[in-house]
Amino acid sequence: MIQDRSRLTTERPNPRSRDIDARSTRQIVDIINAEDHRVAPAVGRQGRQIAAAVDIIADCLRRGGRLFYVGAGTSGRLGVLDASECPPTFGVRRSMVQGIIAGGRAALVRSIEGAEDRAGDGVAAIDRKKVGHLDVVVGIAACGLTPFVRAAVQRARRRGARTVFVTCAPEAAQKNRAEVVINPVVGPEVVAGSTRMKAGTATKLVLNTMTTAAMIKLGKVHGNRMVDLRVTNDKLRDRAERIVMEMTGLGRGSVRRLLSRANGAVKVAVTMHFCNLDAVAARRLLRRYKDSLRAALARSGGAAPRKRASHG
Repeated sequence: MIQDRSRLTTERPNPRSRDIDARSTRQIVDIINAEDHRVAPAVGRQGRQIAAAVDIIADCLRRGGRLFYVGAGTSGRLGVLDASECPPTFGVRRSMVQGIIAGGRAALVRSIEGAEDRAGDGVAAIDRKKVGHLDVVVGIAACGLTPFVRAAVQRARRRGARTVFVTCAPEAAQKNRAEVVINPVVGPEVVAGSTRMKAGTATKLVLNTMTTAAMIKLGKVHGNRMVDLRVTNDKLRDRAERIVMEMTGLGRGSVRRLLSRANGAVKVAVTMHFCNLDAVAARRLLRRYKDSLRAALARSGGAAPRKRASHG
């Protein structure tokens, strides 16, 4: 274990911002923006590791398992954020992707001092969720040393779960015993140690990529359309209608009636239209082809979705 945290890249002072407090407002903004430009390439260099994590996540979810993000502070909040967006975007049950944050729900809106240092709480959180061999646990810690997170990941391994670790500190990356370690090295922060900045941005990019890519592999996306979105508000209702209009060429009135019969499910509505089925049969067909709209239409003889809607 690293004892001297000053050795960590995430803690070192950044020479490019050493006199930032003496700069003009515009210069401050430009320095921060210049540092932010380092984030995406750093994440890109971890493409192989991220892809390996995606394959693990998709495999676990396909077999009925769950994805857990575990973090503290900013890292924990980013995990909870990404998990909370999966149900409306991809139509999955809320239990499929979950965020665990040190200090519990209260830590989402205010700092819970010391929560990240309680390794026992990390172990207890994993036990409480009954994590098992079908699940995957992603530990998130910018510095790579957070006791709550490290203990949770280690406990998950002992319980037979697959494990991934995301950290921005190369010094700690290989000291974390996880099946896949994702280590985007974004360099020292503009304000030394403020990992809510570049490290937080890198973490969000990694988490967004992992869940989005995994859901694509699970058939939640057709082309680049979210065909399993959950219609829970006017914006999503309009989006669902536009997707079906584009894919079928039907007018909005016809699409609304089709979606009504499909109980708002875009994928079911499209399958009903192209395969001339009722909702029950359409759902059955999709299940036969592992929820893949592309496979269901191709193998059942349904027509291919049109590239452009006809709004007449």
